[in-house]
Amino acid sequence: MITTDLDGTRAHVTRRGFSGLLAAAGIAALAGDVIGVRPPDARAAEPPKSSGPDSTGELRVIAYNILKCTGWPADGELAKRAVERGQIAKRIALELALYDPHVVTFSESPDEKLTREIAEQLGMHHVRFPSGEDWPGTLLSKFEVLGSRNAPVVSGTQSADLFTRHWGRAVLKLPSGQPLVVHSAHLYPGQDPAIRLREIDAMLAAMRSDLESGKSLILMGDLNHTPDGPEYAKWREAGLIDTFAAADASDVSPANRDGKTFAADQPRVRIDYVWCAGPLTKAIKESRSLWEGAFRTNPADMLSFALSDHVPQFAMFSQSE
Repeated sequence: MITTDLDGTRAHVTRRGFSGLLAAAGIAALAGDVIGVRPPDARAAEPPKSSGPDSTGELRVIAYNILKCTGWPADGELAKRAVERGQIAKRIALELALYDPHVVTFSESPDEKLTREIAEQLGMHHVRFPSGEDWPGTLLSKFEVLGSRNAPVVSGTQSADLFTRHWGRAVLKLPSGQPLVVHSAHLYPGQDPAIRLREIDAMLAAMRSDLESGKSLILMGDLNHTPDGPEYAKWREAGLIDTFAAADASDVSPANRDGKTFAADQPRVRIDYVWCAGPLTKAIKESRSLWEGAFRTNPADMLSFALSDHVPQFAMFSQSE
């Protein structure tokens, strides 16, 4: 088991703000039963200037497979030029900033100096989740990070064939003082679901105490399965809510209404998700794929490139009236 090197989606809301929702919902205070949490170490990032939901009370999160900051297609003339000039991380940060996220997770992270560069530009804490092979994860947060753990299996030893991409858990401190548990994951690819199903079993075992205690929990990332597979059914049976399926899509543009997240030229499958549990299930306001801006290619421009082959998944939570 590897321990992480820790540092450091739209609605009209009431005046009480998002923190009031969480307090009223009765989330259990962070205590000694938090699984596998370690405190930030001396290498923690400087605290961000803004540490919580804005004046609207919204909580916005984005899950994004960033393809190691190569741009896509990686052999495109302008994509190669952007990489050579060290621009991709900056471009990702600028594009994400347009959505004012409070929590961002990356799959297929590049060298840590690039994800730290993105974190610095966004004014966010940075957590690195090492990979079993060569696809590490990253979590960025406007909230204080109370602790994190990489691949937090709760019993036995981790099989070498599981979590070859990444899975990590972090506990964030909301402005109310209550904890928000975030699991960032990139599950095994391929048509055969066998390994993914074993990965999901291990993850659900680690989530059990949080789910039973009623904590607010988010699972986000590239899960490499579609909604019609047995993996999706396992999440639902455990009580997790797919924010995209639960959100009102009436005001979402037709291009994003099906939620497909791969590939960035013309999304064909939905494999990136934001799931939630606890009080947040009552606060889902919006969830959609961001097939827009620099996250997609332009078919009318042969030189265009996207920031990744995936499209980010965005979700927003807010207090109801």
